[in-house]
Amino acid sequence: MKTVLLCAALLLCGTASADELSDADALFAKKAYPEALQKYTKLANAGNVMAQQHLGEMYFYGEAGAVDADKAALWWGKAAAKGNKVAIASLDMMKKRGEHRADIDYWLTQYDGADLSGGAYRCPAPRFPSVSKVNEDIERYSAKMKDWEACHNRAVVHLNESLPLTKLIPKDIAPLLTKEETERAEAHLKDVGERAAEDIKVAGNMVLADYNAWRIATESWVKEHNDIVNSAPPPDVDAKR
Repeated sequence: MKTVLLCAALLLCGTASADELSDADALFAKKAYPEALQKYTKLANAGNVMAQQHLGEMYFYGEAGAVDADKAALWWGKAAAKGNKVAIASLDMMKKRGEHRADIDYWLTQYDGADLSGGAYRCPAPRFPSVSKVNEDIERYSAKMKDWEACHNRAVVHLNESLPLTKLIPKDIAPLLTKEETERAEAHLKDVGERAAEDIKVAGNMVLADYNAWRIATESWVKEHNDIVNSAPPPDVDAKR
């Protein structure tokens, strides 16, 4: 009889534990993190594997307050020891974070967008004289403007295709970022993208201003020169005889 009562008690305990876990999950889903943390902690201390896994996640992602990687590793370690696959994968992820710390920091603060304006996308501004009076010069500077315009358009297309710059974060690095790190990377890369766009815009406006000043002055000189030529009297053929 005692054995039957003991089994019944264990079944009741199991049901209570499942109910408490469901309550904790519901609180977490509603982002009631302090209350969820309290319930998960109680269950985790009692040996509940799922609670230990979730508790590790809350500490790692900052939902338990400040990010605490040590506590996350502690609870994931307990769950992993009982075969929890998510906890095992999470510990592996933490190991990879250590191995790729420099890569993570690069995307958080160090990426400067140099690849957006380098190589095939580097477009040195052509220089124009105040005016050109020789056809060869006019053709040469017109060709320079055409080449620069093609490069400029290529750089604009490349920048647009690269946005948002978070797409540049390697696929093996992005999953290693915490929520807070992801937000920092997004903010940093947004700033880099905006500065790159502004630099391209300013450079383009400066070149266009220089080119238009040269073009207007050159066209004006050509018109004036042609008017003089056209208004000149025809040569006196009889006088030459």
